[in-house]
Amino acid sequence: MANHDRDVVLIGAGIMSATLGALLRKLDPDLHLVVFERLDRAAAESSDAWNNAGTGHSGYCELNYTPRGQDGRVDCKKAQKIAAQFAQSLELWQALVAAGDLPDSPAFVRRVPHISFVTGDDVDFLRDRAAALRETPRFRDMEYTEERAAIAEWAPLLVDGRDPAERVAATRMRRGADVNFGLLTRELIDWLDRTPRTDVHLSTEVVDIARDGDRWLIGVRDLAKDLEYEVRARFLFIGAGGYSLDLLEATGIPEAKGYGAFPVSGQFMRCT
Repeated sequence: MANHDRDVVLIGAGIMSATLGALLRKLDPDLHLVVFERLDRAAAESSDAWNNAGTGHSGYCELNYTPRGQDGRVDCKKAQKIAAQFAQSLELWQALVAAGDLPDSPAFVRRVPHISFVTGDDVDFLRDRAAALRETPRFRDMEYTEERAAIAEWAPLLVDGRDPAERVAATRMRRGADVNFGLLTRELIDWLDRTPRTDVHLSTEVVDIARDGDRWLIGVRDLAKDLEYEVRARFLFIGAGGYSLDLLEATGIPEAKGYGAFPVSGQFMRCT
């Protein structure tokens, strides 16, 4: 990087930086973009498909998106908003595929029905949820059943060996999607790296951020070459997972106050 002045610096080669980079590249091809990623490949942490980034969260099956209010009614506003946002994401990916910037979408988006399953007293909530959502355009084709035979057809293991006297219910949205955000991110980063005026630097860690007049001064360490240098940019985006908290604190901006994080762990079962 002979000239260390850039228009935009994106920290982290995950889905957030990849998406913003794609939008900026389409909106203004003359922008000079640079991506810094501490690891040796893109989408190696939070955006990886095996690190809790596979579901297309579209509000179809997430029960916490539709709380019951004090008046007893199910509030659908958040689910509707999330569904609209995911639809916009699909439109963006489809446009990039049509332009030849991404491979065919089946490589990273697969049609998988989204199912909600409840037992006991939660059956009443799911019934009311389905009724409320089906009054909205994006959820009109939601299926609801309390019949074990139907649930067994949708997801056999949910009822296999279960007490026949137990109340059960399920909803299904056939239009659900499963997204390989790891693959999608790597395809986006690879495409960005091939476009003019874009630099992607892996194994490169951002170690400091400071204000320099109307620009940002970013301290960078090349981990492979054990070399440190600085980059100046008009615009800075931090999409570095949990490391974003330290980087936000380094910026000194008031908006960074109040942010926090907590660890989440889980196990995923792979069907072969």
